[in-house]
Amino acid sequence: MRRLHWRVYALGGGLGHLTRACALTRAAVARGHAVDVLTNSPFAPGLPLESLLGPGATVHRLDARLDKAATVAAVTAWLQGPPPDVLVVDTFPRGLAGELVALLPAVRAPRVLVHRDLNPVYVERFDVARAVDAFDLLVVPGEDAPFAHHPRAVRTAPWLLLDADALLSREDARRQLGLDATEARPVVAVLGCGRPEEVVDARDTARTLRGLFGARAEVRWLVPWAADGAGPPEATAVWPALAVLPGVDVLVGSGGYNTVQEARATGTPLVAWARSRLYDRQALRLTDRERITDGGELEARVASLLGSATRQHPASYVNGVHPAVEAIEQLALSA
Repeated sequence: MRRLHWRVYALGGGLGHLTRACALTRAAVARGHAVDVLTNSPFAPGLPLESLLGPGATVHRLDARLDKAATVAAVTAWLQGPPPDVLVVDTFPRGLAGELVALLPAVRAPRVLVHRDLNPVYVERFDVARAVDAFDLLVVPGEDAPFAHHPRAVRTAPWLLLDADALLSREDARRQLGLDATEARPVVAVLGCGRPEEVVDARDTARTLRGLFGARAEVRWLVPWAADGAGPPEATAVWPALAVLPGVDVLVGSGGYNTVQEARATGTPLVAWARSRLYDRQALRLTDRERITDGGELEARVASLLGSATRQHPASYVNGVHPAVEAIEQLALSA
């Protein structure tokens, strides 16, 4: 396989776009390719991305506080670097600020869109159908999407940052979460990786659950790895969270793509709010058994799951990122 130079555009708030881009990048680097990733996630400065992705990856971290004009200028400069063999864009075919409409015509490399569900109001208002046609391949990673039946669309299973054999054992995961080897109580993990106010809300949720269930379970508030290696005093700094899910008995979070797909792949019971997003529709992703709407439902659902029989984690799962990499390779090599 010839070594290819990829550029992966992963702009967007929170951690979702970056996590999906990292899943693709890690798999591509493992196959010998060089990948440049562009992100403006506010979590990116504190994450050890390069060590996880491998020596073939370069991560360009834009300041999440940049205004629209500065972000567009940074994207323009990034695209004007050495020409890649393939350009991959996560979720937004027009770009986060609409900038790709003007920039893509100058990109001579094959273009790939990671195509996920989008709010139909956005799709109609900004003529996303026309923007999609600028791409040579649409990869649909495990969920339905507006143009999933496009003639250039390819479906895969959901993408996961780690394969099953890269996860920690239950014992090692519980140790990573700060539990003593003699501690037998189940673990309730509360994820804090969305908007800043949602991270604070996760802290408060962990406090509430600790007060309610502290005698029955160990409650952990998980936050992505901090830049200085130390997160908030009450937090457990863990990234990627997927690695420790074998040690988690109940996961509390939101209906974001990665949280939901990681919980399902590992068989981890999920209790989640459908957070409001401009583009993503989390309520559609969550099942009735996963979704909650208030604190009373949260308490009842966690109590029920803690009272159920001990679960077994699946020994393995299908990671759709690998056929996605193969499809992108075929496109690039045929160009």
